[in-house]
Amino acid sequence: MTWDFLATATEAALQAGVLQKERYGQPHQVEKKGEINIVTDVDKACEALILSLIRERFPDHDIVAEESLLARTGSPYVWYVDPLDGTTNFAHGYPFFCVSIALARGEEVIAGAVYDPVKEELFTAERGGGAHLNGRRMQVTATEALIDALLVTGFPYDLRTDVFEALRVFYRFMSEARAIRRDGAAALDLAYVAAGRSDGFFEERLHPWDILAGGLMVEEAGGRVSRFDGSPLLLSAESIVACGPRLHPRMLEVLRDLGQNPEKGRPAAR
Repeated sequence: MTWDFLATATEAALQAGVLQKERYGQPHQVEKKGEINIVTDVDKACEALILSLIRERFPDHDIVAEESLLARTGSPYVWYVDPLDGTTNFAHGYPFFCVSIALARGEEVIAGAVYDPVKEELFTAERGGGAHLNGRRMQVTATEALIDALLVTGFPYDLRTDVFEALRVFYRFMSEARAIRRDGAAALDLAYVAAGRSDGFFEERLHPWDILAGGLMVEEAGGRVSRFDGSPLLLSAESIVACGPRLHPRMLEVLRDLGQNPEKGRPAAR
């Protein structure tokens, strides 16, 4: 039955991706959900398409979606849908965005799909079945030292309320890693870690729909996924570290050191 779940996630992601590609580069209706957090008409259209397909196939399942507040029935199966991860990128014509769909059974994510319609790259994962990019098996990197690592991250939408607090982890890793990138779509960032294109990902204050599909991909590609304190991620998203198994202890060491020395890494006053 898991194969049917993954097939549905994949089909929904591909259909939404077609819509995104058709509308990419065109004018959009944009609404503000916060000072810098936006939603477009394409987000809403993609979500409606995805929800319709899931409900048709699995009417007894619950759904948690970014743009809709949906009633829960208590089903052990819950779909987590981000119809357009990287909305700001999409709205500005910056080609780094995706569809992300995950299915959890209880506290365990069992299937996930992330689709980048610009590059036509489909990332998929099935619990116990591996992670794949356009049908090819993915594998995380074997990087062990942070000085050899390319990391990716993101920043919360409320970062302006306390810039240093929002960036404190970034500053600390910036002093340890070879380089850090911030492209603005957590699901695709995690898929890149699973594909070995980057060595690790870290971020705070996300939502489950941002990370559950990509987190499963990292695990099924041989990587490690946890919260900042090393505890299991489960279905939470308050913090996440995802990387290869050799790099994971080193990233947690940096985070522990930061917790003990919260001022470490603070930029010098000018």
